[in-house]
Amino acid sequence: MKYKLLILFLSVTSIASAQKVFEVTKQPLFRFGIKAGVNANKISGQSYKDGFKYNFQAGVFGQIKLTRKIGLQPEISFVQTQQEFTNDANTIYDDLFLGGDQHKAKLDYLEIPLLLNINLGPTNKVKFQIGPSYGALLKQTIDSVKNNGNLYKNGEFSAISGIWIQLPFVNISARYKVGLSNINAIDDREKWKNQAIQVGVGIAL
Repeated sequence: MKYKLLILFLSVTSIASAQKVFEVTKQPLFRFGIKAGVNANKISGQSYKDGFKYNFQAGVFGQIKLTRKIGLQPEISFVQTQQEFTNDANTIYDDLFLGGDQHKAKLDYLEIPLLLNINLGPTNKVKFQIGPSYGALLKQTIDSVKNNGNLYKNGEFSAISGIWIQLPFVNISARYKVGLSNINAIDDREKWKNQAIQVGVGIAL
């Protein structure tokens, strides 16, 4: 009986704590914070291997309250991406790569999203996020390429959607980013577009 009472007490305490975490609180008109996490990306296109590669992302964000349920969240983030070219010689540009061997591409972006925050349900702690993003290419590193010219365009537009959970002291986010721009700077034979799953943890001040 004592164990049953203890389990009941712990269950009630846990539910009460969870309700306190997600209870509606007054939101400030503006606040800012920092965040970091994982950027799991891939580049779609015939020349690339399928599957996501795990990389790093970090940046700052601001939150602007527009109404009780809607706000804006501008961000600036440094985002690393990488991908491997396929080892099928038939899908590689012969004038750029050595015999169709495996090569890797590493790209560093300065990513600038402008997201709309929409509160879900009665709480203002869980937000649906959606909006555009622009990525400025800071650096590109390609392994074993005959031509030393740039293979990727200097910028790209993308669309982002996801969930933002605002806990006490910290926040957790999970997003999907789909590229809207063809980043192939060589020609129009293939369209290369970035895709990414971004998971992060941050602190809002």
